[in-house]
Amino acid sequence: MLRRRTFQRLAASVLATPMIAGRSRAQSWSAQPVRMMVGYAAGQSIDILARLVAQSLSEQFSQQFIVENKPGAGGNIAAEGVARATPDGHTLLVIGANNPINTTLYDKLAFDLLRDVAPVAGIYRVYQVMVVNPSFPARTGAAFIAYAKAHPGKINYGSAGTGSVAHVSGELFKMMAGVDMQHVPYRGAPLALADLLGGQVQVMFDNLPSSIDHVRNGRLRALGVSTPQPLELLPDVPPIATFVPGYETSAFAGLGAPASTPREIVDKLGKGVATALADAKIKAKILDLGGVPMTMTPPEFGRFLAEETEKWGKVIRAANIKPT
Repeated sequence: MLRRRTFQRLAASVLATPMIAGRSRAQSWSAQPVRMMVGYAAGQSIDILARLVAQSLSEQFSQQFIVENKPGAGGNIAAEGVARATPDGHTLLVIGANNPINTTLYDKLAFDLLRDVAPVAGIYRVYQVMVVNPSFPARTGAAFIAYAKAHPGKINYGSAGTGSVAHVSGELFKMMAGVDMQHVPYRGAPLALADLLGGQVQVMFDNLPSSIDHVRNGRLRALGVSTPQPLELLPDVPPIATFVPGYETSAFAGLGAPASTPREIVDKLGKGVATALADAKIKAKILDLGGVPMTMTPPEFGRFLAEETEKWGKVIRAANIKPT
């Protein structure tokens, strides 16, 4: 009888341990600085916005939120570090558009984004613009497609590198428009843009912020934007979806935490990010960088990540894209 009672007490203790640990993590959160890991170099848009959100969270919760840059492997180094971190809310991941792309692009990742990183909140989206050198004969999206079909394999499109948003956006365009173009990867968007301006490549599906001044100054011709509706920044440029029905792409940033982070902490952080995005200064900075705020609850951001992972997975497999 004694042994049975001892066993019951031990079993009850074991079963209660995860719940107690979870409550302890939730209660002790804010006892030390929170690190927000960015998988890209300092100074990029995603880094700038992460620092503004970190500052807002620091003020809201009266504790330090510190941005740490861990560039490398298209954001995989930072993502793996967060996926392996203790799920106590003190290590967070600033998720970028490359993270769901990398899920399929890399065959042997040591983590699974959708399984090992809990969605917390969206931060912002940046759309793409389809731009050509002014010397290109087509002046509209429909004319571009007609020209591409008449000259298969003769059009070169540049990108910021293999597996970049510009790359997979170009491959998605090829698939949906039924055209054959050659991909030319560069080490970053500035180099690709330089060759587009010089006429070495003919088209690029670039993030709007880095191309918009060239479009406004006439150095590049915009044929379409990757939004479902026209953009206020380029009101005379039609959505690509008007000549390639259903086409839509974007780069984005959001916040994630290690899986098993207590729901209380995830929800608290999600509300904190929403409060930050409602701040007029942060809104203005997002718009200044060519983006739009992406206020999403944790479940909404989770569904968005799943959709992006599935969407780009299909493109990567169909185009047989491999990392370089």
